[in-house]
Amino acid sequence: MNNYWDLAVFLFRIVNQVIFFYLVFVCFFYFILFFLAFNRLKRERGLHNVEPYKKVKKSAFTPPLSVLVSAYNEEIGIIGTVLSLVTGSGRLDYPEYEVIVVNDGSKDQTMQKMIERFKMVPLKDKVFQKRNGIETKPIKAVYKSEIYPQLLLVDKANGGKSDALNAGINLSKYPYFASIDGDTILEPDSFLKIMKPIIENTEQEILAAGGNVLIANGSTIVHGQMKEMRLSRNPWVIMQTIEYMRAFLMGRIGLSKNNLLLIISGAFGVFKTARVIQAGGYKLGTIGEDMELVIRLHRMNIENKWGAKIEYVADPVCYTEVPEEIKILRNQRVRWHRGLFESLWAHRKMALNPKYGRIGLIAIPYFLFVELFGPLIEMIGYLVVFIGWILGEVNIQYSLALLLFMVMYGSFLSMGSVLLEEWRLGKHKRVSELNCLFFFALSEAFWYRPIMTYWRVKALMSAIMGKKQGWGEMKRKGVSS
Repeated sequence: MNNYWDLAVFLFRIVNQVIFFYLVFVCFFYFILFFLAFNRLKRERGLHNVEPYKKVKKSAFTPPLSVLVSAYNEEIGIIGTVLSLVTGSGRLDYPEYEVIVVNDGSKDQTMQKMIERFKMVPLKDKVFQKRNGIETKPIKAVYKSEIYPQLLLVDKANGGKSDALNAGINLSKYPYFASIDGDTILEPDSFLKIMKPIIENTEQEILAAGGNVLIANGSTIVHGQMKEMRLSRNPWVIMQTIEYMRAFLMGRIGLSKNNLLLIISGAFGVFKTARVIQAGGYKLGTIGEDMELVIRLHRMNIENKWGAKIEYVADPVCYTEVPEEIKILRNQRVRWHRGLFESLWAHRKMALNPKYGRIGLIAIPYFLFVELFGPLIEMIGYLVVFIGWILGEVNIQYSLALLLFMVMYGSFLSMGSVLLEEWRLGKHKRVSELNCLFFFALSEAFWYRPIMTYWRVKALMSAIMGKKQGWGEMKRKGVSS
């Protein structure tokens, strides 16, 4: 009996040490990302207010752009999204573009609202080509607005977001396309900003560029334009606001510095049309279509020696609505983690493979061991402390150090991200809102993060066991009036 007990205590101590050093490594890695992000933002601070973007608008080298809006049951937000693109003083400030809204078999009034609001009429004898063999679900009709000639509407059978975007790619006519969600609100100069590195980087091809996403809940948006940005009073929304700041400003800026970015948000991203067509479009049957496409472009870039890169641009801003109910938030996070698993599994041969350089040796291992398996290791850490208390093996110094790293891992980095965002953009003008963000950031490790950890571990276990995962339900209140 003593031998078994001694073995259990020995294994417990080994796991203790592994988890401790894992957390030390993760914290160190995140602090590196934080300082990389700070240095880049310091160099670029205020750039969104200066003259170069006007030069981009007038430049003959500024390529026209196709804006793809995938919509499934988006009757509440779709009009505001389209208005932010095509009409009024707030319309996109870009020389030449088209907007293609793809209705993916919506069961609500999405189609009817689009047709009525924008006076859409069917195009007769419209040739709908399949580019590079990209198949989609049947196209019922293609409409064009009588008010805004650059606005098209595709009505198709339901096939999922990937299929909807592929339908938009097949119809698009310009060298770059942007994919945005049906609940997204853009600032007028968003595309001038996100296209700037593509236009100016003449020596290196840019395959894709991602932009910054902020949360619209609680703000005042009129006719598709942000009038006053306010912080929501909903605790779940406040925590998501902090998460978005950390993910976009710290993680993506730091990773993109060395061409290590594997995620471009579906809410706001630009892709080179020819390369995406060459890659076969968005992959069907996955709920992480955005990340999977970016990884596939990285893989093809390395295998075909294109010498290209994928950028993240912090200046462009779009606004999106996030879940306010815990059930909807849970479904979203389970879906995101499942999408992460599917994307990494689809390209597993790249992991730790020197053939794929920094993508195979740094980027994919980071997303694998930190983002995918990190929640599982974190949960094991909670259990280790609990089991250690039962076994009488609790080391007070170790427990305090573990708690410190957990707080640093989440709360302190979150607070730093809030500071970076406000220092850069100053979107939250009220001191009370900043104080609220700081308070919730500090509390993250004690309630919000454990909940997220549990959901993500549940999603990981479900994925490993091969259980199917749908998109779930996303109830929207609508952010535009």
